Amino acid sequence: MTSIRPAVAADMAAVADLWHEGWHDGHAGHVPDGLTAARTLAAFHERTPGRVAETTVAVDDDGTLVGFVMVVGDEVEQLFVGRAGRGSGVAAQLLAEAERQVAVAGYDEAWLAVVKGNARARRFYDRCGWVDAGELPYEVTAGGETFVSPCRRYVKRV
Repeated sequence: MTSIRPAVAADMAAVADLWHEGWHDGHAGHVPDGLTAARTLAAFHERTPGRVAETTVAVDDDGTLVGFVMVVGDEVEQLFVGRAGRGSGVAAQLLAEAERQVAVAGYDEAWLAVVKGNARARRFYDRCGWVDAGELPYEVTAGGETFVSPCRRYVKRV
């Protein structure tokens, strides 16, 4: 059984590990090489401590973190599930929670960016009722450089 709960500071190292793994699984070969090189495990560990308040985690019965979602305003900014949890329904649970958070914050529509080449993620969002609203050249700063990731903007009424 998986439970969904707000993150606490003690979760963030595991969030960083899972984020690093999942980011590389979904982005390698689909974003500029310099961005891939800048997304080191250490970089993820630097990014996560300040993100506790916007993070919701999925944990299994023994307390192991299996996934997380980060919501900022009306954006579902990050959604990752560890390899062992993919296909288990955890991602759909986390996405539904993110949609709920966006609605509670007073927004009528949620949005997210998904890398154009990440076909697995795009199929998942389609199955969950999200709509591809077009090109989104997503600017990302990493390692002191700015990169443009070729993304699609997905939206959903909440």
